[in-house]
Amino acid sequence: MATEITVPTLGESVSEGSIIQWLKQEGEAVAVDEPLVELETDKVSIEVPSPVAGVLTKIIAQEGEDVAIGALLAEVDESATPTVTVTADTKPADKAPENAPAEKPAETPAPKPASGHNAQISKEDFLKQSATKATASASAPSDMFAPKGERPHRDGEERVKMSKLRKVIATRLKEAQNTTAMLTTFNEVNMDALMALRSDYKDAFEKKHGTRLGFMGFFVKAAVQALQELPAVNAEIYGDEIIYKNYYDIGIAVGTPTGLVVPVIRDADKKSIAELEAEIRDFGLRARDGKLQIHEMQGGSFTITNGGVFGSLLSTPIINPPQSGILGMHSIQKRPVVDKSGNIVPANMMYLAHSYDHRIIDGREAVTFLVRIKEVLEDPARLVIDV
Repeated sequence: MATEITVPTLGESVSEGSIIQWLKQEGEAVAVDEPLVELETDKVSIEVPSPVAGVLTKIIAQEGEDVAIGALLAEVDESATPTVTVTADTKPADKAPENAPAEKPAETPAPKPASGHNAQISKEDFLKQSATKATASASAPSDMFAPKGERPHRDGEERVKMSKLRKVIATRLKEAQNTTAMLTTFNEVNMDALMALRSDYKDAFEKKHGTRLGFMGFFVKAAVQALQELPAVNAEIYGDEIIYKNYYDIGIAVGTPTGLVVPVIRDADKKSIAELEAEIRDFGLRARDGKLQIHEMQGGSFTITNGGVFGSLLSTPIINPPQSGILGMHSIQKRPVVDKSGNIVPANMMYLAHSYDHRIIDGREAVTFLVRIKEVLEDPARLVIDV
């Protein structure tokens, strides 16, 4: 009996995916819940498992194809006998890069003559054409990927089709620039107190909670406290309305080999630092292995990104629409600072960046937000007594 393998529901607003690679060959035995094929959507890469044990008898959709929700991918026969024995030599090879030159785009037909006197364009027609072009440009973000003409191939170049995930990242970043009045304000935080606290309690913390004590949990807690004081930073613009969110779902930007993903910690204000650290670690591990679920990356009221893990000293992070703000963390660097007594001493310093939508967040609120985070991190006892 053959069981049909179809494209599963991939999440809200996701209608199709692309087949990255088949993990099994025709004729190969499969176990229940064993991954058969890897799909990529504009949000995440996922593996489709076999619902039954048997033999993969027929692959219908090929690598590189776009497939809609519910489309037939393959068939697994529970009563068939395997005809393929998998060894290192028979495993599917990586797909070769695409080296064919891009197709030349169709030429845009010339506009028809205008309706003014002696075929001269009238003011009304000019305004109509301008409005039409502006509307078309705004409603077709995919045009940014259209080839600019035929490009000859040169030795030493490799052409690889842009993934759906990379396309959506590019589109959303450009959308953020085009639709927001984005500014960035900076501050720096002395990490000495937080680093000392972490050093004193990291062993006991890990022994009790089963997870390592990092810095991100403290940053999430500090951000939530600042968001509660400055609700505009946690809000979004919807048409001509401002939506204030009385919940704190914090996105944590995670870099993966296939691109940036932002899983969301729900109700971060209700979780302890131990719970936050465990969830952040779990997100990081599953993001690396492509195991995040789509619903885990939807929503979010504010985002934190840590470029410091890659060595970034200072950056201007881009807002994650429709959110209105994002906090950027950076490398910890020992620098000379002036203490309260006026002495120059070495300190472990980190630059913080807060990019924000100036349409909804004023400069005073943006700066105050960073100051509150600085105050909490430089005196972690504030987290305990909530001041």
